[in-house]
Amino acid sequence: MKVSKIVPKYVEFIPRQLEEGVLYVSAQFKTASHLCCCGCGTKIVTPLVPTEFSLTAAGDAVSLYPSIGNWNFPCQSHYWIKNGHVIIAGRMSREEIQRGRRFDDAQKVAYFGKKDSWWKRALRIFGLSIR
Repeated sequence: MKVSKIVPKYVEFIPRQLEEGVLYVSAQFKTASHLCCCGCGTKIVTPLVPTEFSLTAAGDAVSLYPSIGNWNFPCQSHYWIKNGHVIIAGRMSREEIQRGRRFDDAQKVAYFGKKDSWWKRALRIFGLSIR
């Protein structure tokens, strides 16, 4: 069943079983999860970090930015969560999806700096470097 309204539930851990129409928010783990608003039952996870999603809340009126685009799931639904309401957005073409992904990648590079290879990132994690 399609969901038209969503309410927040603030939790430490996201539960295994989610209820329709509830946006579970874990401030500690900087994430929000809900069941896809198209009604397909897919669990949607939105990281609440500057390069992914932002959450605003005023009581039970929550908003997520940007829109939710479920391109990797069979439903490929696309919607906004604004002030507790679900606003269905139109389907996007394959080209529009690719353009959006390129834009997201560019934003991450701008935020984090130049992309390094996986092994350079791994060395940094362990406090090592190559000269």
